[in-house]
Amino acid sequence: MKLSLPAGLVRQSLAGHSWLGVLTGALMYLICLSGTIAVFYQELERWEQPQIAESLGYDAATLERAYAQVPASDITHHMFISLPTEEIPRTSISTEKTGWFVNTDGSLGQEVKHEWTHLIINLHLYLHLPETFGLILVGVLGALLCGLIVSGILAHPRIFKDAFALRLGGSRLLEQADIHNRLSVWSLPFQLMIAITGAFFGLAQLMVLLLSYVYTDGDTEALMARVYGAEPKLEQAAQPLAIGKALAAMKTIAPGATPFYITVEEADVPEKRFMIVGAEHPGRLIYAEQYRFDSAGNYLDNVGFSDGETGQQAIFSVYRLHFGHFASFSVKVLYGVLGLAMTIVCVTGFNIWLARRKHRDHWNNLWAGFVWGTVPALALSGIAQVIFGTAATAVLWIGIAAATALAQWWNDERLAKQRFEFAATGSIVVLIVAYTVKFGAAAFSSLALTVNATLAAIAITFAYAATRRGRLISASRSTPADLSEGRT
Repeated sequence: MKLSLPAGLVRQSLAGHSWLGVLTGALMYLICLSGTIAVFYQELERWEQPQIAESLGYDAATLERAYAQVPASDITHHMFISLPTEEIPRTSISTEKTGWFVNTDGSLGQEVKHEWTHLIINLHLYLHLPETFGLILVGVLGALLCGLIVSGILAHPRIFKDAFALRLGGSRLLEQADIHNRLSVWSLPFQLMIAITGAFFGLAQLMVLLLSYVYTDGDTEALMARVYGAEPKLEQAAQPLAIGKALAAMKTIAPGATPFYITVEEADVPEKRFMIVGAEHPGRLIYAEQYRFDSAGNYLDNVGFSDGETGQQAIFSVYRLHFGHFASFSVKVLYGVLGLAMTIVCVTGFNIWLARRKHRDHWNNLWAGFVWGTVPALALSGIAQVIFGTAATAVLWIGIAAATALAQWWNDERLAKQRFEFAATGSIVVLIVAYTVKFGAAAFSSLALTVNATLAAIAITFAYAATRRGRLISASRSTPADLSEGRT
């Protein structure tokens, strides 16, 4: 298939596509890489605390006893009860500050600690910037990604006709362009879906502000109430939370739905307190329908994400669609593969810009350090957080900064790539070994073994790539006329 487009439009699209890619390449790389990992956040949360007993069973009376044991000083405006699911077969109670796993006797167990997983998620959602600003920035980047996809199609009229043309091992420019274009074509629907849903997440706050002037005369709270349901006006005496009664009622109210969380709203104001039971509806993309109950467990209403207006249902379907949390685990794996493809597209796009300049300078060094140094920096942050319990956000960014500085000092991007590949191998191996030593027998549970085996496979891949790159560097130095930078 060849698009028939005016030559002028093609040139303008190519120029726009190139500059958009250059301006957003580094941040897009971090977002795509962290998003690929974040698809598996449920598995990573369990991996961070493999010693926690797991079970799909729970007792409502046990939940009530556990909730009653939360110290009054720890009660916050919102409280959260996570019910066990196939993905995370653990029960926990959390405040806005901390959380505990629930023991079978209703006592509060170990604290919930998922900081490294949250580091990955927050990198994807906010780029570790202040949340509001970071979310908007990521949303803008999602919108720009839509522009990159459209301009990329317009800039390459033969992009679909050449869908299987892959020229490896020759000119660096042709090699990178072919990898970039082929992966872009093969994952085009996925990339467009991720770009649109990502833009929605990030720009939702701005959309609320704009839409409020259209539908509610600028009243954002009224608009949010129309979408997410207005808070019920309650007059009730302070009393223990009737969690069991609410869960029992769910069997009649929504017999086909599966409750998987409870949010206690106005938890610090007993007279206004009410519960939201979030329930998954099989075969639906919506994250959950929300069923609301007062403190005594009396049913109030449902918000309407399962049977309300089309817009409501669409809004609550964005999450599962964006992260691939629907259907079977194989969908997550597919998202992981396609997310990795998007990450490679980001890297090769910038590589094309570097190759077209036909000279090298500090940009070549800094890009090599940034891209290839991020992986060992992530592994080091995992060691700091999971093994030693040290806040690891600074470790990650210091590691990335150090990698770019080292690459500039070495002034040889081929050598920098090789050294960072070895660094990735070593840091991942250290993480696996230290994890096994720290958690002992728990490190050999099926989930922990699966994650560690995946990490080991990644380490082996980097070791192979580094060894191969070393041979090519040696060959190019001994016979520079026969082997160019494009082969490394």
